[in-house]
Amino acid sequence: METTNSHKGRMIAKNTLMLYVRMIFLFLVGFYTSRVVLDSLGENDYGIYGVVGGVVAMFSIISGALNSAVTRFLTFEMGKGEKADLNKVYSTSVLIQFALAFVIVVICEPVGIWFVKNEMTIAPDRIPAALWVLQFSLLSFVVNLMSVPQMASITAHEKMSAYAYIGILDGALRLGVALLIVHSPTDRLVWYSALMTVAVVMVRMAYGIYCRCNFPECRFNLIFKKGLLKEMFSFAGWNFIGVTSGVLRDQGGNILVNIFFTTAMNAARGVAVQLNGAVQGFVTNFMTAVNPQITKSYASGERDYMLSLVKKSSRMAFFLLFIIALPMLFNTEYLLEIWLKKVPEHSASFVRLFLIFALSESLSSPLITAQLATGNIRNYQIIVGGLQLLNLPVSHMFLKYGAPAQTTVAVSIVISQICLVARLLLLKKMVGLSPKEFFAQVYIKVCAVAATSLVFPLLLASLMPEGFAGFCASVLLCVICAGVSIFYIGCTRGERQEIVSMILNKIGR
Repeated sequence: METTNSHKGRMIAKNTLMLYVRMIFLFLVGFYTSRVVLDSLGENDYGIYGVVGGVVAMFSIISGALNSAVTRFLTFEMGKGEKADLNKVYSTSVLIQFALAFVIVVICEPVGIWFVKNEMTIAPDRIPAALWVLQFSLLSFVVNLMSVPQMASITAHEKMSAYAYIGILDGALRLGVALLIVHSPTDRLVWYSALMTVAVVMVRMAYGIYCRCNFPECRFNLIFKKGLLKEMFSFAGWNFIGVTSGVLRDQGGNILVNIFFTTAMNAARGVAVQLNGAVQGFVTNFMTAVNPQITKSYASGERDYMLSLVKKSSRMAFFLLFIIALPMLFNTEYLLEIWLKKVPEHSASFVRLFLIFALSESLSSPLITAQLATGNIRNYQIIVGGLQLLNLPVSHMFLKYGAPAQTTVAVSIVISQICLVARLLLLKKMVGLSPKEFFAQVYIKVCAVAATSLVFPLLLASLMPEGFAGFCASVLLCVICAGVSIFYIGCTRGERQEIVSMILNKIGR
């Protein structure tokens, strides 16, 4: 068993490394392209693209629920070793995506057009361009929707090298789009939206070609298995609540900011979301490598290993994000100045709050995977999803009474912690995860790491010289403090021994 678990650990490490290569490339590309796009479009058009795209993203509620369902069912069947049923799951999911694409287009066209024209704060002369953005965003969304079965297959097979290479292709295409904006034959905002749609289509084709060539089950057959269809829809239906709450929290917050403020404020929030998304990629990629192992372990009955992996990955997800987030928290303004030619006002405060929110959410990522692995998610989604749905009305209440736009993120942080407690209490019954053990082995450790890491950077913040030298000194100090705290406080004795042994082996080579 120990050898098997060690093999699984090496697979997770290998897949994580491949995903990090992908992420670093996308981070660098995103860092540059965001600057170019913001400079080329301007604050207002950049804000329009983000908020109008958010209207379409609201419909990802449905696709997100089904994405989780398809990934779970494919991974679960692989964990059981039932290869014959994989094609049935794949074909059924393709049928579902086709039906959903049709329904979403029919709903989004009239609703989206009405909302853009009547409810959003957009200058009258930019309405036509905003409507074009809506159309291209809708087309991109439908194409991404059709990619769900292929992406789920790659994740279930743990072929993260393919995921990484296609991700690099995606980044290269986005870089090309950013460089082509200035050569627009028409309105730059419309041109940018059109090029982004072309990039999405090309990435979708790459996923389809890879899966068809490498996975035998990725052949569509007109299979209508009533029992499987019912089971997947039931799973997706209950998961719909959780996905809805997440989308309303993120995109709903963006729309609330637009209603109560301006597109310039949306630009500030958009910059923060983009930077936070790039940083959060460290956790996302790590969890992409870990998630299949959690689901497969549950399917094969390896409950103890699954629980151990959930607790360990919660800590590691936080640490991976924290070691990047800490220097950014102390140097937000300087980073934004070297990143962007013109920094939208309030961007720094949004960035800091989103980073804290990401740290809070990182603890829950493995818990969500464990919950999905069981397939018994009704009560979980009703309670946790219901709590997350409070983000929108609570934020609306604060904004109505004059609170700043950043309040939308602050509310999300508080509710995120409440949801963490709810997840732990529910998972105790679902998979036997002890809240006391999680609190002792995970929560206290990450809080202790965060607290001790802040001491020296806070003491020396005012003494750091301004400019590049001060920035480098601050980053170095933050990384050293975080690294030392993680090693001595965050890691167990066994983990410290593994790290030392790995380093010595590398030096020995």
